[in-house]
Formats: sequence, structure tokens, C-alpha cells
Amino acid sequence: MKHLKIGNIELENRYILGPMAGVTDLPFRLLCREQGAGLLCMEMVSAKAIYYNNRNTESLLEIHPDEKPVSLQFFGSDPKIMSEMAKRIEERPFAILDINMGCPVPKVVKNGEGSALMKNPKLVYEIVSAIVKAIDKPVTVKIRKGFDDDHVNAVEIAKIIEEAGAAAVAVHGRTREQYYSGKADWDIIRQVKEAVSIPVIGNGDVTSPQKADELVKQTGCDGIMIARGAQGNPWIFSEMIHWEETGELPPRPDKDEVRKMMLRHARLQLEYKGEFSGIREMRKHVAWYTKGLKGAARLREKVNAVESLEELENLLTSL
Repeated sequence: MKHLKIGNIELENRYILGPMAGVTDLPFRLLCREQGAGLLCMEMVSAKAIYYNNRNTESLLEIHPDEKPVSLQFFGSDPKIMSEMAKRIEERPFAILDINMGCPVPKVVKNGEGSALMKNPKLVYEIVSAIVKAIDKPVTVKIRKGFDDDHVNAVEIAKIIEEAGAAAVAVHGRTREQYYSGKADWDIIRQVKEAVSIPVIGNGDVTSPQKADELVKQTGCDGIMIARGAQGNPWIFSEMIHWEETGELPPRPDKDEVRKMMLRHARLQLEYKGEFSGIREMRKHVAWYTKGLKGAARLREKVNAVESLEELENLLTSL
């Protein structure tokens, strides 16, 4: 099993659950960790929200002992606030602090945060170096190919990130303008890998062990980040480990296993978020878990009306 070292943190393997707002919450991370994910990225947290003691942010910062190691992801655009807030929360049990320079969402970009930072190389350096100086934990950065096709600058930004003292960089092979559409450009990941000496984590279109293999062969990347490929599919991590160890693909989970995982996920959601929010959060997960299964379209329609665990259990018996 190939290991990955980020700063002083040695991961069990190179398979990383990518950060997704509204998806990589504590219950889902626990399930992915059980399936063998080497590192779990949390939902992104606003540095300003911590600065202003925003109440909703506290639940985003919660980490369970069973899910370690965890990467906590920050977003913001003010080097002073970001470095001070990094220092303020450093005692929390995360292993790595990641800086978000890839989020394409308009309200984030409009504030000059997320992928908008790629348009400002000077500010990228200031943010990364300020945070690296403020804390002892490894600092990583997640970037995209560029802001749009006219500004493909992942290589330049990665070099700046390395120079500023970051321990690794993750590269999503799409521009901000692409969001999540089209095909990820793995060649840009290869170019970044050739340009820097810190570990490079490849991200984009990894939906199977074979795809992970292809990504490594084409780019030489050190780590593989799986985001949307893990939606409704925490098994992807155990499958990748099995493939790496044996060269064989394990059988896909049957309906029974899928049903058990959904109910386990739902119970964890209720435990951490209460029935009202927990069940509503589960609706999208059920849609992902059941994709491609017989009768899934009808089930997805019905799940949007489900309001209790009992109703969900009853609905899933029909699967």
C-alpha cells in the first residue's frame, strides 16, 4: 500500500475524501473512514464566521475521535483574519489545515474568496505564508486549473503555494467557469506535479479504482482526491484499497448492503443533527445511494416527502 506524507502527517494510504459543502459532514466522514479513506476533508469553514463567533460554525468544526486524520478547510481572503483564526482553532483535533482556492460558488467568488483567489497570485502568497507562520500543523491548498480558459495558471499558483511554505497542493482539473461540468483536465495535474516538489493531490473524475490508477499513471500525482465519486458510495475507498492490494475489483454492494448503509447513515444524521434536519439531509444521500438501482426513480420521488426515520425505514423496505 502506497503511503502519503503531508508535512509530519503520515497517511495510511493516498485516497482522500474531498471537501464538499453540505456533503462531507461528520456522519458521512465516519462512514468513509470506516471504508478506509486515508484522509477526510471537512466542509469548508469561513474564517470570518469563526472571527465573529457564528453559532452555526461550531457544528461544522466538530470532529469525532474515530474519523482521524481530518483536514479542516478554511475559506476567506484576508491574510490577517485567516492566520489569526487558524491560530485560534489550532488546538482542535484536526491534522491538516487546508485553504480553499477552488470553490466556484458565486457568493464565495463575489467576495474574492475560493477560486477568485487564483486571479490574485500576490494575495495567494500572503494568505498561505501568513497561515504557515501562524500554526505548527501542515497547511495545504486546494486549487483549480485556473479561473477560466483564458487564465489557466495552476502551475504558477502551485509554485507560489510551495514557496509560501505549504506542505501539499490539491489540483482539480477544471476551471472555475466549468464548475463540475465537462471533462477534468488531468494534464494540468501532471504539469503541476512536474513543477513543484511538495506532494500533489489529483482531483477530478475519479469514480473507480481503475480511474484512480489512470490518474496516477497520467499525472504522477502523490494522492488521489475523491469527491463526487464518493457521493452515495463510501465503498469507493475500500474498493480502491482492495484493487491496489490485489489487482482485483471486489463485487459492488448489493441492495441489502446499500439499504443497511443508508439506514446507518440516517441514524448518524439523526444523532448529530436531530430528526428534522437529519432526515432532510438524508434525502439527497438516498438519491445518490440508489442511483442505477431498479425502482430508484420512484423511490427518489417518495423520499422527498419523508419526515421521520420510521418513514424512511418503511420506504427503504420497498428497495
